[in-house]
Amino acid sequence: MAGVFITLEGIDGCGKTTQIQRLYNALMAAGVDVICLREPGGTKISEAIRAVLLDTNNAEMSDECELLLYEASRAQMVKQVVEPALAAGTVVLCDRFYDSTYAYQAGGRGIDAPRVLMANKLGSCGVDPTRTLILDLDPREGFARATKGGTDRLEAEGLNFQAAVREGYMVVAHDNPHRAQIINASGTPDEVYQRICAALVDLVPQLGA
Repeated sequence: MAGVFITLEGIDGCGKTTQIQRLYNALMAAGVDVICLREPGGTKISEAIRAVLLDTNNAEMSDECELLLYEASRAQMVKQVVEPALAAGTVVLCDRFYDSTYAYQAGGRGIDAPRVLMANKLGSCGVDPTRTLILDLDPREGFARATKGGTDRLEAEGLNFQAAVREGYMVVAHDNPHRAQIINASGTPDEVYQRICAALVDLVPQLGA
């Protein structure tokens, strides 16, 4: 049986990292074969690339370099972890995937969208999520949450950048209605979690228990 590949997306501070950990814990408790990954990251090579991408000392990084580093990290994770897990029938949860690259690099940075989509196809090695949930939150609220303890290189781009990223996510949802759903990320963590479970229960029935 093929596995299920679920990705959570959204602007910085939307709560996706908290929610994906909660999903992982619930599925583990239900006895589901599940793994939880993050992007960039998920492998030794990919985590090393993550450190370069988020380092505030790398302010001179070009937009094109940034794009290609994300794709390199993704390709390693897909080949080393995601493809084998899906082939084994595992539920794969991932905190960001290629929709982040579209939202941040095409939406935020303004790189030509067809170029980003082409790069995403290469970096994902042809693997698409089964379902993508975009946690949607007012950029002002998300930015305040995300920067409470300091900023990484992308968070340091400011509120206008986050607003442009959110618009990128709206394009993703519009262009991919077969797999991408917008989830209202306002309210309490419990309220958001219930919305997420309702959007995934057809794929993972254990979330309806």
